[in-house]
Amino acid sequence: MAQGIKRLGMPIAAFLAAALLGLIAISWMIDPNAVRLSVEKQIRAATGLDLMVNGDVRVSIFPGSAITLQQVGLKGASSRGSGIADEPLTVEELTANLRLLPLLMRRYEIADVTLLHPRINVKRNADGRSNWSPIIETLARTIKPGVDSPVSFSEIRIKEGVLTFQNDAREIAETVNGIDLSLAWPSISRSFAATGQFNWRNELVDGSLSITDFIAALSGDRSGIKVRVASTPLKFAFDGAVANRTSLLMEGTLTADSPSLRNALRWAGQAPPGTGGLGRFALKARTNMVGDSIALTNVNLELDGNTAEGVITYSNNDRQRVQATLAADALDFTPYIDTIRLVASGARDWNRQLFDLRGLSATDLDMRLSAAKVAIGPTRIGRTALGANLRSGTLALSIGEAQIYGGILKGSFGVTRADADAEVKAQFQFTDVDLASCVQELFGVNRLTGRGNLNFALEAKGASPFTLAQSLDGTATLTGHDGAISGLNVEQLLKRLERRPLSGAGNFRNGSTPFDSLNIAIRFNDGVATAEDARIEGPTTRVLMTGTASVPSREYDLKGVASLVTASDAPPAFQLPFVVQGPWDDPLIFPDSDSLIRRSPASAPLLDSLKDRKTRDAVKSVIERFTGGKKPEQPAAQPQAAAPPSGTSTSLPTPVLPAPIPPAETPVPPHSTDAPPSAPPADSPAQAMPPAATESHPEKAD
Repeated sequence: MAQGIKRLGMPIAAFLAAALLGLIAISWMIDPNAVRLSVEKQIRAATGLDLMVNGDVRVSIFPGSAITLQQVGLKGASSRGSGIADEPLTVEELTANLRLLPLLMRRYEIADVTLLHPRINVKRNADGRSNWSPIIETLARTIKPGVDSPVSFSEIRIKEGVLTFQNDAREIAETVNGIDLSLAWPSISRSFAATGQFNWRNELVDGSLSITDFIAALSGDRSGIKVRVASTPLKFAFDGAVANRTSLLMEGTLTADSPSLRNALRWAGQAPPGTGGLGRFALKARTNMVGDSIALTNVNLELDGNTAEGVITYSNNDRQRVQATLAADALDFTPYIDTIRLVASGARDWNRQLFDLRGLSATDLDMRLSAAKVAIGPTRIGRTALGANLRSGTLALSIGEAQIYGGILKGSFGVTRADADAEVKAQFQFTDVDLASCVQELFGVNRLTGRGNLNFALEAKGASPFTLAQSLDGTATLTGHDGAISGLNVEQLLKRLERRPLSGAGNFRNGSTPFDSLNIAIRFNDGVATAEDARIEGPTTRVLMTGTASVPSREYDLKGVASLVTASDAPPAFQLPFVVQGPWDDPLIFPDSDSLIRRSPASAPLLDSLKDRKTRDAVKSVIERFTGGKKPEQPAAQPQAAAPPSGTSTSLPTPVLPAPIPPAETPVPPHSTDAPPSAPPADSPAQAMPPAATESHPEKAD
């Protein structure tokens, strides 16, 4: 067996050695210039382009038959540019693999072509033509696929290529590198296909392109086209038709999806607006593209969990413009406003972080949006019609009608970019809304119930919420009916103070105060809110208030009068002035103590007596005596002898009174320093004398 294998192997080895020697001999006999000329001729027959070889030419037979041309360009292309970098196509190495059997017969047929390190340079002029326009016209005239085609190869491979695109009119300059593609050249059929990958803006992209009629597409006629692009930021596909007579025309079905639309916009070179939302994105639509304008119909759009249907148009003539009309069952705007913080986190102060207004100048927007349900944070809105217009740095939002807080909302909101500041204008009308939910969600006040209307027209300018609060101007009105103010029982407080004015307010910060009507009118000027009219009228109480509130510091400075009423046409039974001060979320209410003292039967005479100067001075002297107050200064003209002797206690000065009259049946005892004087009768005027004055120098009473 081994002997048979050995006998069989010897002829095979001899045949291989002879073949190898034959190949080596053929390689010696092959003229590289002849091969080069043959390859150039075949490429010219396939593309109509003349090659220009500026480098070496190498022909190899083993291990594979091929010819390699170095530093290859296109003849006549240098006139379109000023150097190699401006030429439409330059190739570092062009390798044409040759078919072996025709090579043995001294015929050089190309099997496939490989372009190593090609550089493709595309420059577009203002008229829409580029430096590739003559090349494309030449290809369209030359390519004639079919059985009689002179082209013997149908595959072109590109390795490590670079594509540069420049459009000075649009100020666009892009570079695509790492291009590895396999092109199916239309040698027999009219179709063209390309598959591979490339690197654009630091992202690896897998793509494929298929053209049904490549010759028609090159000529600008209609042809079927399929495009698939897949990358980490974005995936999209297009299936339809393309034509390019006077301008590029495309129609078909477009699908796109992205895990983050914000990242996809950044990757595409667009600045996404704001900092919130623009996450999961999906789109499917019928597409019609004419030049730089794209019209999407039968749109199915999904963004951040919101789905909508409608039409979208996009144009990029001199400025990017987007127009859209969309309808949805439910929309959630929470992701887009969640990052807008008017109040600093964990504080009672306005946020001082500067606004980012760059998104207002990037794109013009005109959108009409309708939804059956809308969510904005905790706020739930019913059927809503919304319009948004963004043009030249000015954003205008208009609400035709929205069902909110059990009522109707209409209004507008505008933001204009003025250098680093934002000019804000807002006009809204809330009609027949539930005041509890409306005031709580808009202003953070949770002490009001009932139904009513809220209208405000405000404007401000600033670079942050705090500076907006400092410049706030405008008006606001609130009217309500059949409600209550929780956390304060005015009727109970007034009745208790009416009976016992000095009993103290007690724990009155509970319960509620019902009202039949509520009317508040406020005017804002440079961040200060002035209450022009504030009236609360209930079945048994009436409250009137005036004063101001600081919007930047978020504090009240109000005063008012609360009244007990028995009938609408009767005078108040009891009135209590009060003051409201402190922060918005936890204000302090102080009743007027002077009115309570005057109303008290026990303290009112004392308050009246203090109006007399002599009585007031006497009381003051007594208070200073017991509290260790300052001694009253003696007049300078008083004689020195009138001063109390040394060692005796100093007493407060007393009014000068007549001497007491002793009883008739009792002789007046002689003056003695040892015995104290007898006490006067109970009805004697001397009883009004202070004890200290009686014990000091009784002789001075005379």
